[in-house]
Amino acid sequence: MAAFNQSDNLSGAHFVEVSLHGARFVRCDLSATVMRGVDVGGADIDAPWLFDGGATLRVNGVDVVPFVEAELNRRFPGRAERRATDPEGLRAAWAAPERTWAATLARAAAMPAGTVDISVDGEWSFAQTLRHLVMATDTWLGRAILEIEQPYHPAGQPNAEYEPDGYDMSVFSMTAPTYAEVLETRAGRVAMVRDFLAALTPEVMSTVRRNPWGPEHPETTLSCLHTILDEEWEHHRYAVRDLDAIEAGTGV
Repeated sequence: MAAFNQSDNLSGAHFVEVSLHGARFVRCDLSATVMRGVDVGGADIDAPWLFDGGATLRVNGVDVVPFVEAELNRRFPGRAERRATDPEGLRAAWAAPERTWAATLARAAAMPAGTVDISVDGEWSFAQTLRHLVMATDTWLGRAILEIEQPYHPAGQPNAEYEPDGYDMSVFSMTAPTYAEVLETRAGRVAMVRDFLAALTPEVMSTVRRNPWGPEHPETTLSCLHTILDEEWEHHRYAVRDLDAIEAGTGV
């Protein structure tokens, strides 16, 4: 099986009468890719950044992004409010994923022992997803908004490919915490966001902050909060998708 990685630049390549049946693309840039006369039956595309910056995805000449966005909002009530622009709206926007995650935690707790540690198709397990959300909150609330010098909890799950600017990721524990510890840490981070939003004012929303991944790109407190909400909804979608697969006995 052929394998390509970061050292292989296929930008501008032409594939003619080539079989990519069963191929898997992970963290690949396929923007502006043009496909003509292709068989995409059964294809499965997951593009979390599809709704940023006016991106389009055309299938047979039809931009399907608005349809995908509407369907995700239907499936996940409250998701549509994630772009709220005032304090009260943001408080309501945060309450929605809190409720949704509470229901999903209860679902996972009712499943067979060990479910939370199962990886589907090589993705993060349910427990690791919760750990990543701890890290995401620490990055965008603790580091970016609150400007805490060392905001990270050792139980967080970092991205292997990314590291906040100038920060030593060795703070994260090399030993996986227990699921009870994950739940406790995650609950604390959820409360942190809730408490911050409770006192949020329009003036604070417009305060300029440094992007933790690239300080040369300024952010506002509002844009950081939007990122936190995006993380919550996208990773909840992944978690539910994988719980469904585990229940169905597929992809494990």
